[in-house]
Amino acid sequence: MKNIIYFLLLLSVYSNSSAQLSNNNMYLLGNQNLHPVPVNFGAPWDYAAIWGYVAPDGREYAILCGVLGTGFFDINDSMNIREVDYFPAQINISNPDQGNLWREAKVYSHYAYVVSEADTSGLEIFDLQYLPDSVIYVKKFKPAGHTSTHSISQEGPYLYLNGSNPSFGQGVAVLDLSSDPENPVLRGKWNTRYVHDCRIIRDTIFAMNINDGNITVIDARNKDSLKTITQWINSPNPSPHNCALTADRKFLYATDEVGSLPRLLKVWDIEDITNATQITTWQPTNITTSIVHNVEIYGDTAVIAHYTSGVRVLDISDPSQPIEIAWYDTYPVSNGNQYLGCWGVYKFPSGKIAASDMKNGLFVLKVGKSVSVNVNNIIVSDHRLEQNYPNPFNPKTKINYTLAANGFVILKIFDALGTEVETLISNVQNAGNYTAEWDAGKFASGVYYYRISVFTDKPSSAKFTNTKKMVVLK
Repeated sequence: MKNIIYFLLLLSVYSNSSAQLSNNNMYLLGNQNLHPVPVNFGAPWDYAAIWGYVAPDGREYAILCGVLGTGFFDINDSMNIREVDYFPAQINISNPDQGNLWREAKVYSHYAYVVSEADTSGLEIFDLQYLPDSVIYVKKFKPAGHTSTHSISQEGPYLYLNGSNPSFGQGVAVLDLSSDPENPVLRGKWNTRYVHDCRIIRDTIFAMNINDGNITVIDARNKDSLKTITQWINSPNPSPHNCALTADRKFLYATDEVGSLPRLLKVWDIEDITNATQITTWQPTNITTSIVHNVEIYGDTAVIAHYTSGVRVLDISDPSQPIEIAWYDTYPVSNGNQYLGCWGVYKFPSGKIAASDMKNGLFVLKVGKSVSVNVNNIIVSDHRLEQNYPNPFNPKTKINYTLAANGFVILKIFDALGTEVETLISNVQNAGNYTAEWDAGKFASGVYYYRISVFTDKPSSAKFTNTKKMVVLK
């Protein structure tokens, strides 16, 4: 499969026939491009998939799968997104295995599982329990006959390997983690068709058969014996790559990656699974040439990696009528039908969205308006105070905060003894995102605190206060 897609990449038509609108209702928290491929590799891109991990303490981490290896990023502090650990793949740069172009990860418990199409890549297992300090490489696991895998899916204590090497089976294979996550057990396989990717909901597999245009539904209740339930063609121009389901399991969103334009997101009513009905199709605002790749659904929101048109966010409170509410172009060079741009997306409980751009690396984004701009229609559930950045600092630092409603804001600085040393903000502000800067040039090195107090414009409403520590280091 890797050679087929590589040649499709080379044959892609570079088109800019539809203009990209400026970024809308999304802002950038950070971008990390730490591991580009050396020029002599000759690789068409540098990064592949993205996934996320939320630790028991609520801290959030992005897992960026690159051509050269896998990086683990702490994104908890919006102003200090950093790579905690990196594990290079074993690559002969003088004669590279093109399978390294495809790398993907999923998480179960405190373990990350990484696959690629590189020969003998197997299943890499990483232990995440020591974050934010480090990540531990556990081992490479290869069940009998297995060497490589195109994509990996997960539900509960089970992994699903999709599009593996032909001798192992290019359908879907189940690995059981329930007894020991470090020593998976191979269970059943389904090899009726090639599976490019799949989604599992309540022991039902929705398999994307990109080569023949089918979406196949598979009964996986018995992990040792997977059975076909039904299938249908993802028309028009069928080439199903990836899918996601609404929480009530009544609608399936499927993406088409190869074949003739347009490459559409398709919405299927699957309440009667034996009679799936296409409800609508969707393309980004004002763009008809970009290729849809991956879709993830979180409640009433769908987040989409749409290659050259970047990250797209849909309101799917009515799943039959998706409405685009935000977008951020991670690849502003072109809107053509190249296999470049945004590969994957992952949305965290905090609302942060991690995206992988194939040339530009990790993007951490948020739906809303840019910092330092008052916005009356921002949708947030509460006020927030972010950690200052940089920290430690000399002599200036920035403090970001978000107001969920209009209010009177007081932002003050205190020394280590609790003595007030400066007031940065003391006025009424509208709901929105803000940045305040503190210049500590006249203050000594040491620990300081900043405290925000927000009084809403309704006298009966309670105030919001939050305090964080920072360090001046001269």
